[in-house]
Amino acid sequence: MSLKPTTTPDPFTVEVIRNALTAIAEEMSLIVMRSARSPLLREAGDLSSALTDASGNLIAQGRDIPAHLGVMSSTVQAFLERIPVAQLRPGDVWFMNLPEAGGNHLPDVKAIRPIFSEGEIQAYAVALAHWADIGGARPGSYVPDARDCWQEGLRIPPLRVFTSEGADREKLDVILCNVRGAEEREGDILAQMAATYAADERLQELFSRFDAATVQAAVTNLHDQSEAEMRAAIRTIPDGVYEGEDWLDNDGPGRDPIAVRVRIEIRDDKAMFDFSKTDDACAGPLNATPFTTSASVFYAMKVIAGPEIQPNAGCARPVTIITRQGSLLQPPWDKPVVAGNHDTSQRIVDAIFKAFEKVTPERLTAGGSTTSGLLLFSGRDPRTGKWTTLYEVHGGGEGARHDRDGMCAVRPHMSNVMNTPAEVIEANYPILIEQQALRRGSGGTGLHNGGDGQVRTYLINGPEVVMTTIVERCIIPPYGLVGGEPGKTFEITLKRASGEVSQLAGKTHVSLKEGDRVIMKTSGGGGYGRPAS
Repeated sequence: MSLKPTTTPDPFTVEVIRNALTAIAEEMSLIVMRSARSPLLREAGDLSSALTDASGNLIAQGRDIPAHLGVMSSTVQAFLERIPVAQLRPGDVWFMNLPEAGGNHLPDVKAIRPIFSEGEIQAYAVALAHWADIGGARPGSYVPDARDCWQEGLRIPPLRVFTSEGADREKLDVILCNVRGAEEREGDILAQMAATYAADERLQELFSRFDAATVQAAVTNLHDQSEAEMRAAIRTIPDGVYEGEDWLDNDGPGRDPIAVRVRIEIRDDKAMFDFSKTDDACAGPLNATPFTTSASVFYAMKVIAGPEIQPNAGCARPVTIITRQGSLLQPPWDKPVVAGNHDTSQRIVDAIFKAFEKVTPERLTAGGSTTSGLLLFSGRDPRTGKWTTLYEVHGGGEGARHDRDGMCAVRPHMSNVMNTPAEVIEANYPILIEQQALRRGSGGTGLHNGGDGQVRTYLINGPEVVMTTIVERCIIPPYGLVGGEPGKTFEITLKRASGEVSQLAGKTHVSLKEGDRVIMKTSGGGGYGRPAS
C-alpha cells in the first residue's frame, strides 16, 4: 500500500476496519471447511487463513491454528523475494509449501492471492490447508524414518496455478500426478482458491466504503496499537533473565531425548528469546524451521502477557528471537521437518513456560498433551482402488492452573485441530471406532489436578491398511508445575487378530490386517502445586 489518506481515520473507523479485516479472514476458513473434500479439512479443520499488507506483514487472521498463523506472513515475504511484484496480476492464485521459504512443513500448502485496488497491490490473502497427502515415501506423507526433505513429499516453489482465466491445467496436473488421492486433493485446492476469491471480493467492498489509503492508514494504526499493547504487557513481567528447557522423546530413528533450551531476557518493554543452546538438528523429522519457532514465541507471549492484543505484525516489534544455524530450530534446508511443525513447536512453548515458572506461575498451565498424537491410516479402497487417508490427531489432558484443574481430552497450545467424528470415520474408511472414553486417573495430582486423557480403539475392517504414528510424550511425561505431579504418558497398543499384543513406538510405521485393533491412550496433564495435606 503506497497511497496516502486525505485524513487520519478516527478511532471508530479504525475499529470498523479492524473487525472487517478479521471477519474476512474468518470467512476464508469457513469457506475451506464447507467446500473442501477431505475430512481432514471439512471435519478436523486443519487449516488457517490470514491477510497481509503489500509487504507481507500480518494484518488479520482467523481463529485457527497458532502453529500456522505465525508462518503465513513470513511465507508471503519469502514469496515476494522470489517473485517480482511486476509479475503479479489480478486473479492470480499462487501455491507454495517450501519450509525454508517462510514455511513450516510440506503438507501445509499455502494459496496466495494478490489483491489489487486502484491499480496497485493492496494486500495478500493466504489460505493454508493441510493436504492429507503431499506425496513422498509413505502414504499420508509422514515418514518417521525420513533422512531428507525429499522423502517427505512434493516440494512446491511459488507456482501460479490459477489466473483470471481459471486453472492452469498443466501445472495443476503436475501437482496431482505426484500426490495420492488426486481427486480429493483437487477438491481441496479449489476450496483454497475459493477462499482467496472471497477475500478479494470482501476487500473490494471495504475499499469501496473506505478508500484504499484510509484502509492503509487504519492498518498502520492497528500495528502501532498492537505494538504499544505488547510493550505494556512485557512490562508486567519483572526484568531479568530466565532459562527453561524441555525434551522431545526422540526423533524416530534415534533413541536419545532432544533438548529445546531457551534463555529469555526481559528489559523494560522488550523481550529477547535465545534458543542457541538447543540441541543440534536431528536425523529424523522433528526439526523445526525458524518460522515455526517464531510462531511458538508469538503464541507464548500472547497467552502469557497479552491475550487480548490484536494479532498482527505490530505484536512482534518488541520481541527478538535468536536461533542457531545447524540446530534443531534452524536446521539445514534439506533436513526432514514434518513433525517439527506440531510437536517441536509445542516443546518450544513448554520450554518458555518452564522459564517463567518462578516469576509468573499464576499465568501458566502445567504440561499437557503437547503433541499431535497422530495416527495416520492409509489404504486402497477395495472397490475403487483409490487411496484413502485418515489423518487423526488425539488430544489429552490439559495441565492444571493455579486456580483450577486441567481440562480433559483437549489439544493445548500450538494446535487447534478437532477430532474426526466416529461416524465420519466409519462412513469413509475401513475402520470401526469400538471405544471412545476418558482415561480416568491419567492426570497428575496436585493442589489442582491435571486433566485426563482419552482412550480410542480402532478396529480395522479392510484387507490391508498401513499406519504411521507420530506421537510425543510417550517417554517423557507432561510436567507438573510448582510441585505438582506429572501426568501419564501416551500408550499405543496393537492387538493383532491372531491374539498377539505389542506396544508401539511413538514414531513408527506398521501394516495392519482385518481384525487388528489399535488402542490409543493419550497422556494426562500435569498437576499444579503440592497436594493439600
